[in-house]
Amino acid sequence: MIARVFGRGAAQSKEDYFTASQSQLIWARFKRKRSSMVAAAILLLFVLCGVFADFLSPYDPTSAGRNPDYTNGAPQLPQFCDDRGCSVVPFIKGVERYRGADTNFRWVTRETDERNYVAFFTEGWTYHWFRIDWTIPVLGRIFVPGIEMNTHLFGLEGEGFIHIAGTDAQGKDIFSRTLHAIGVSLAVGTIGVVISFVLALVIGGTAGYFGGAYDTVVQMITDAIRTVPTIPLFMALAAFVPDEWSAETRFFFISMIIGLINWPTLARRVRTHILAERNADYVLAAELCGAPAGHVIRRHLLPSFASYIIVDLVISFPYMVLSETALSFIGLGLKDPVNSLGVMLQNTTKVDVLLNYQWYFIPVPVFVCLVLAFVFVGDGLRDAADPYSERK
Repeated sequence: MIARVFGRGAAQSKEDYFTASQSQLIWARFKRKRSSMVAAAILLLFVLCGVFADFLSPYDPTSAGRNPDYTNGAPQLPQFCDDRGCSVVPFIKGVERYRGADTNFRWVTRETDERNYVAFFTEGWTYHWFRIDWTIPVLGRIFVPGIEMNTHLFGLEGEGFIHIAGTDAQGKDIFSRTLHAIGVSLAVGTIGVVISFVLALVIGGTAGYFGGAYDTVVQMITDAIRTVPTIPLFMALAAFVPDEWSAETRFFFISMIIGLINWPTLARRVRTHILAERNADYVLAAELCGAPAGHVIRRHLLPSFASYIIVDLVISFPYMVLSETALSFIGLGLKDPVNSLGVMLQNTTKVDVLLNYQWYFIPVPVFVCLVLAFVFVGDGLRDAADPYSERK
């Protein structure tokens, strides 16, 4: 088993096994699961797409970057060959718009013989990397100017446009919107996980350590929160959200609500672990040395099962993303001009889209892959969390 974990000779693997740290053992077991490694690579790709969405997007995903001459436009895929021969540089065919009785008077796209060559690292719309300009209730305005840039990964040489994933009814580029939607959904999930993580550690840790009447009251509150139906709760909250709230304010509100209703599950796990460990010898030794309760929980109890906490943290991410997507999908979460996966999936409910504009569904496989990546990574971490186990 030891040789399988480290992939080396038996003698050397045995030495590595008994001298390795907990994190090294977890990483060694995690690498053995190929599906989890592939999922981790895909998840890293999604994170990079969300962080560098402005650079990867050829157009502004908001209304400022809409193309009124190409509304509901079909995807334009780069190619190297056509009837005129092949080219070393990828290009897209020129298009013309047409509608008539044969198309039920809806706009359709026709290719022309014109070639528009794709260029890389082109100049386009101006954006700011790592810029923060949020107006939050109580806190006020938070502003960080960021780094101004106008370089993008790809575009077209000269005039013309390229929409590799098509456009929506307003002419906004779906590819650019999807990249920004990934970042927004991950940001909502991250804030929600941080809030629930902190609450779970504090509430679950103190309940497990002190026990008694305090633990009973905390468990009653936890059970009460878990029994509250989420959809009616969000419908009631949505009725009280003012329409004049900015997109940033709504963003933080949704993130906080998702975090505040998802902490009980992790809190129960933390409480269970601390109940099992609070009478251990090292805890009693720390108490005899005069260590306060907060120090014992923070420095001794929580680190003893930190790997399990990390696993629960990763596993809770897809549920946070699912919550945001579900709320935005039914119109109770984020709204335009914010781009999130839930906001983009709202357009897929229309019959006209299903029949004529199938490229609206491009965010669907992106969302499925994102959630599955989190699930497989969490599954691999869960199996690797106990590096001394004999499980295969």
